[in-house]
Amino acid sequence: MRTSPGYASLFRTPEFTPLFLCSAAQTAAQTLGGLALGTLVFRATESPLLAAVSMFGPSLAQVVGATFLLSGSDRLPPRATLTGVALAFAAGTAVLALPGLPVAAVFAVVLVQGLVASLGGGVRWGLLTEILSKERYLLGRSLFNMMSGLAQIGGYAAGGVLVAVLTPRAALLLAAVLYAGAALGLRLGLTDRPPRATGRPSVRATRRANALLWSSRPRRRLFLALWVPNGLIVGCESLYVSYAPGAAGTLFACAALGMFAGDVTVGRLVPPGRRARLGVPLLLVLAGPYLLFFLRPPVPLAAVLVLVASAGFGASLVQQERLVALTPTELSGHALGLHSAGMLTAQGVSAALAGAVAQLTSPAVAMTAMAVASTAVTGMLARGLRAADARGDRQVENSVS
Repeated sequence: MRTSPGYASLFRTPEFTPLFLCSAAQTAAQTLGGLALGTLVFRATESPLLAAVSMFGPSLAQVVGATFLLSGSDRLPPRATLTGVALAFAAGTAVLALPGLPVAAVFAVVLVQGLVASLGGGVRWGLLTEILSKERYLLGRSLFNMMSGLAQIGGYAAGGVLVAVLTPRAALLLAAVLYAGAALGLRLGLTDRPPRATGRPSVRATRRANALLWSSRPRRRLFLALWVPNGLIVGCESLYVSYAPGAAGTLFACAALGMFAGDVTVGRLVPPGRRARLGVPLLLVLAGPYLLFFLRPPVPLAAVLVLVASAGFGASLVQQERLVALTPTELSGHALGLHSAGMLTAQGVSAALAGAVAQLTSPAVAMTAMAVASTAVTGMLARGLRAADARGDRQVENSVS
């Protein structure tokens, strides 16, 4: 029986390594900077809502980018675009570190960063389908997700130490340096590829492609599954700082470790013929442990619950693999950008909603409420997803045979 290529084969593919390493640097910068900024805002305002929005606020701007900018995902040169996005984040993060910056100015910078990020996601993942091909996309995306988990563990651990030993502003400056290093690596490590699609980016082209992608019921169902259930759980994560101010880094690190375990399992250990069946069960695993936060578990037990729940993020790999298979090549970057923008928008809205509920009740009650909502959405989508998964299983089995 022939075995499929492993992760090591990806690093023998030209351009994969620089894209991977620079993405790791950006993820570490994002986690380090997010924790520092959330801590800074919480200390200044003592507001769970503002702390949550400061960490996940860039996600709220993703819906604007998905509406007006996303056609650039396939119509702009990847190297120049990704380099520009990293430089924009370096500059914005450095501005956030300025002493005495008003809270209103903080949120203005955060929203601009989110607008820029909405374009970067589509360009990055569309480029990955070119570098690896659609057939190897899931393996590559699995490795990227694993890297993201490890970078988040390191970023949150380092952020917790830097915030405690130095200051949140020092952590923000380090994040800006990481973004600048990623920009340099992308500029030197990637070749100057042409855009995947012809024509100039425009609002009309973005809306036309969005309408085409959304017109397919299977794709529409996948988009909703990728956006809403996990977005609601990120609302739970946005309350770690207010739930356990002295141990938020620990909870974030456990969440990243759980996501890493789920991605390894789905991306490498589960056979392709069985992988699609895990989509709905993993979404239920993602929400289930947070239902127990109503009991206000102590930090050690909360960390275990977060670790178990975060393995459920592996569901997104199953859904992304199906989405790539259902999307024409010339729209691959746009579709993956729409997935990323919609997911991050849902995360930002959920963070704001969770923060508002926590403001009126408590972080523990708000986390439980978000978990209930995530479970309910998964239940509504489950029947259609399982039918699509069964068809996907038959297709995989036929291609293997």
